[in-house]
Amino acid sequence: MTTNTALAGAPNDIRGVKPPVALPNEWAWLWWSLAALVVIATVFLLWRQWRRQRQQVPPVIVIPPHVRARQRLQEALQFLSDPNRFCTVVADTIRLYLEERFLLRAPERTTEEFLVELQSSTHLTPDQKQSLGEFLQSCDLVKFARFEPTEETLRQLHDAALRLVDETQFDPLTPMPASAPSALANAR
Repeated sequence: MTTNTALAGAPNDIRGVKPPVALPNEWAWLWWSLAALVVIATVFLLWRQWRRQRQQVPPVIVIPPHVRARQRLQEALQFLSDPNRFCTVVADTIRLYLEERFLLRAPERTTEEFLVELQSSTHLTPDQKQSLGEFLQSCDLVKFARFEPTEETLRQLHDAALRLVDETQFDPLTPMPASAPSALANAR
């Protein structure tokens, strides 16, 4: 009986055969280390490139109001055959120029309101104020009273607008830069 009890307990004492243990490759640590270095280097390079692009904001080129006004006045010449459109473009250009140059609220006001405000302004000479008033009233005649001017009259309005821009592009109290006369000659 002792053998039976010994046999009965035997299956509990004997364990099954384990599969063979895989020995790690002695170079595996090197490959894992190299892979980690590549990932870290890639992340670092991408971060550095992103930071450079963020720091290199392209400079904003500010075009002076008188240059923009001259460009718009030049573009207005294509509307000489349509006096209403021509006068609208030229008058709006001068009003926008005066707002940008002297912070006068010209575009938001009627001609009469603007001329009243202009009388208290020190930015323009009395002759410039008078010529501007005549210019704007002439444009209003074409825009609102359906006056049909000749092409020569339209060109005179255009010349008056250019003259106003040329006369007011520099502050009269500030001396004109040495390069300004040559820049004026090149711009015309």
